[in-house]
Amino acid sequence: MASTVILSQTATLSSSSSSTTTTAKFSSLTHNPIFHTNALRFKSNKKPLSLSLTRKALRVSASSQSLQALIFDCDGVIIESEHLHRQAYNDAFSHFNVRCDPSSQQSLNWDPEFYDVLQNQIGGGKPKMRWYFKEHGWPSSTIFDNPPVTDDDQAKLIDLIQDWKTERYQQIIKSGTVEPRPGVLRLMDEAKAAGKKVAVCSAATKSSVILCLENLIGMERFEGLDCFLAGDDVKQKKPDPSIYVTAAKRLGISEKDCLVVEDSVIGLQAATRAGMACVITYTSSTAEQDFKDAIAIYPDLSNVRLKDLELLLQNVVAAS
Repeated sequence: MASTVILSQTATLSSSSSSTTTTAKFSSLTHNPIFHTNALRFKSNKKPLSLSLTRKALRVSASSQSLQALIFDCDGVIIESEHLHRQAYNDAFSHFNVRCDPSSQQSLNWDPEFYDVLQNQIGGGKPKMRWYFKEHGWPSSTIFDNPPVTDDDQAKLIDLIQDWKTERYQQIIKSGTVEPRPGVLRLMDEAKAAGKKVAVCSAATKSSVILCLENLIGMERFEGLDCFLAGDDVKQKKPDPSIYVTAAKRLGISEKDCLVVEDSVIGLQAATRAGMACVITYTSSTAEQDFKDAIAIYPDLSNVRLKDLELLLQNVVAAS
């Protein structure tokens, strides 16, 4: 049963995180090398999952299903970046002296607990700010002395803050202090060497994702991607499936032959609604989410091989 996570004294977002943490070892598939290395941890208030290979997890056909394309999210999968985004937002709020409370002398600051919930419920930077300002009141700032009233002025405020935030985030990425998450580059290389399509689909702005990929996976891998889509390329953000449906069309591959790597429920919902299987590599901010519709859940990709993912997709067929 979904619970409600309090974001402030006046606003809430729905969260599907549950009340107890369960560690499950899937004894029925101990022959699978995936399950020799780690117990898979997830949060649930229901009975332990048996690999989540249920019919309702995926709306895909069992016929002729094989792994032909591996699609990665960026933030949280290739890079554990949410704390970096939060820092960039707070720097932008400070730069423009954004204040939702006119009596406050301090600019808006999203603390880690609040941002963890916010970023796991609303995809994309502009939708995050729009939701926040609608709930807490449109702010004063150095952009507008008084809170914007018209749709055009509100859009201008969000656009300018987002642009500055993106530039700040890029400075952080360029600093050379950020590393890709374990196992990601090896898995990309394995997939390409095996003749699989490799794609990246991110809800973030295109300029931000390009910079991230160029600096973290390298120019050769970036230019070798078979498809790259960012939030700018689709009208609706995750959990809407548009970005994954579009990727399948551009790759020329059926959705049922694609496997998505995500880190959050938002991404998982986007993938499964597109008819794609999805594995989760969770982060510290998403570890306790309910990933019941994922076909596997990992702390990272360090012990995951391409053959493991191919076997998982075969098991989806067998369980369908």
